[in-house]
Amino acid sequence: MPRNIWSGAISFGLVTVPITVASATEDHSIRFHQYHLEDMGRVRVRKYCEIEDREVDQGEIGKGYQLTKEQVIPISDEELRDLPLPTAKAIEIVAFVPLDSVDPLKIGEGYYLAPSGQVAAKPYKLLRMALDRSSKVAVAKYAWSGRERLGLLRVREDTIVLHAMRWPDEVRSPEELLPPPVELSDEEIDGALALTDSMTREDLEGEEFEDSYTEALEQIIEAKREHREPPKVKEPESKPGQVVDLMAALTESVQQARASRGEDADVHELPKKKAAKKQPAKKTAAKKTTKEAVAKKSSGRRPRSA
Repeated sequence: MPRNIWSGAISFGLVTVPITVASATEDHSIRFHQYHLEDMGRVRVRKYCEIEDREVDQGEIGKGYQLTKEQVIPISDEELRDLPLPTAKAIEIVAFVPLDSVDPLKIGEGYYLAPSGQVAAKPYKLLRMALDRSSKVAVAKYAWSGRERLGLLRVREDTIVLHAMRWPDEVRSPEELLPPPVELSDEEIDGALALTDSMTREDLEGEEFEDSYTEALEQIIEAKREHREPPKVKEPESKPGQVVDLMAALTESVQQARASRGEDADVHELPKKKAAKKQPAKKTAAKKTTKEAVAKKSSGRRPRSA
């Protein structure tokens, strides 16, 4: 069971919901330490006081704000905890918005909010059902770890989830990274849509969504522990080349995607270029020319003998 990392309340208008907070995600990455290669002794980062020129332990370390080179303002954990802010003790909901109006770039880590005690059960369920039935998410403000943050509350199954959010000025503009203007044909766009359709999934289950990197690291560590050769890297079936013909690359990508899903890749083809429609005036002229040619041809024929 995940440990509680914060306790407080959700402020929903005049409704207060006592809650506890636990991390909603886990990190299964393999961690490495630093070692001295000559004798494999552990290399550690030690904390030294620059004035006393000695190592200090964690109990002697606190926070401070450097006002000038000579003056540092000490800030204690108690002072941070007792900040004169309503969000220091509660997650204060300030608005409800549609989820698709929130830029995913602003959404960060997720936390489960659990009701704290029997008294919180009813207002907790009330807020959860309000979020669920309105198909909206709540934007809130809260203060953790010495700073005020924006948060997004949503429903996951029967639980309220809080996502940390970035402030608007913390998201950089992508204008400097935009590519130069290019032209795309309708056929290329249709090809990309066909590839999107062939790669569409109903869920994120399957070996494609497993952590292959961590699995490969585990195999190397196990092999070296048993003093045997690590597994060889599998050569890719086909080496990627430089894309010259975009339509050819799209066509081949669609075929590979359908083949990987067990579909007949040769039955369905990408949309072909549509023939240009002729102007009505040209069609009329063409019909007149055809009729005149037939009339001339008919007048020049000799009658057949009976």
